[in-house]
Amino acid sequence: MGAAQLLLGAVLLLTAAPELADAQCIDEAIRDELNARRRYRGVQKRLFQKAGRHELSAMGGVYAADLLSSSYLLQGAYTFHFTEDLGLEASFAYTRAESDLVDIVEQDTSFTQLRIDTPVYVYQGHLLWSIAYGKLRWFSGGISRFDIHLALGGGVTDNQTAEGLTVSGGLGMKFHFTQWLSMRFDLRDQVLGQEIGGRSEIVNNLAATLGFSVFLPLSS
Repeated sequence: MGAAQLLLGAVLLLTAAPELADAQCIDEAIRDELNARRRYRGVQKRLFQKAGRHELSAMGGVYAADLLSSSYLLQGAYTFHFTEDLGLEASFAYTRAESDLVDIVEQDTSFTQLRIDTPVYVYQGHLLWSIAYGKLRWFSGGISRFDIHLALGGGVTDNQTAEGLTVSGGLGMKFHFTQWLSMRFDLRDQVLGQEIGGRSEIVNNLAATLGFSVFLPLSS
């Protein structure tokens, strides 16, 4: 009986050995695949990268001033992105100072308080902080990337009604169509001292712009 039991145990062990080996191989294969996926996720490259690149922007929009009438705005900007989330922007904008109220007063009194339709030059610098990233599908077409950024900075508003420095802040969004071309929308609130008709006030002038950006080098 002892020899028969030993023989039966040996047969069962030999029969189960291939199954145990297969199970061990499957476990090792699953483990290797999971580790490979973790490594892939860890080093996955962004399809659109900004770090270390230069951005040139051309924009147009509306300049709505507290004490003046709304007018068009033309703006150019240069941004250097020193990380994926942070960038430094220098911009120049041009608009016109117009006031319907002053125009009416001048027509009624024949007294010139402010020369209408004078140029306004806005020189500013901003720190841009990208706070969110995402993807967007355009109808049934391809998918483009976008990011949302906050802007904080200031500069000088050069006009006969402006007094001193300008503090600026706002929100913007960029849609990245290719590795080098993007569309951008910006809304900035510009706080400054302004005088018109002998009255001086701290005003909030809003600038809303839409335009395009080119990133250099052209490939990230």
